[in-house]
Amino acid sequence: MTRTFEMPLPSPVGSLRLVATADALVAVFLPTQPPGGPDAGRPAARIDVLEAAARELDEYFRGERRRFAIPLAPAGTEFERRVWRALAEIPFGELRSYGEVARAIGRPRAARAVGAANARNPLSIIVPCHRVVGANGALTGYAGGLAIKQWLLEHEARVSGRRWLVQAPSGSTGWHPTPPSC
Repeated sequence: MTRTFEMPLPSPVGSLRLVATADALVAVFLPTQPPGGPDAGRPAARIDVLEAAARELDEYFRGERRRFAIPLAPAGTEFERRVWRALAEIPFGELRSYGEVARAIGRPRAARAVGAANARNPLSIIVPCHRVVGANGALTGYAGGLAIKQWLLEHEARVSGRRWLVQAPSGSTGWHPTPPSC
């Protein structure tokens, strides 16, 4: 079994827990996710990957980073890893539906399977599963809770100059791209 190390990171959405091997980041746990589990690691005095991940996440929260460059090694099936690679390609400040992600990986009928893989993404924020919404633009499940998902989307909208929040036809709040106002 590969040895893992853990580091807490204060953030605007609460305390994150970063988990890494000596070579790659394997998990980012949000404040609402319980401690422990298979990815839990030993407290790390100084692991370069954890330091780099903390620095890049700090830059993201300050609006200075839109893409992450640290090495990643998430555990998952081949299908899940395909979905996570597709999620990593969603540009900062943009949204995709589960169906759009399914089409992007060449599995147009697999929107539900994409949703399940999205839910098992161990690298929240770094692999931006928060950028995936329902086909109608509605906010759907998020491991950290919908309040954190909404915060992340609003943060990216502010930084990128986009406006997302509009009324869905049902009267509920949905997330749809609208051009920035001048």
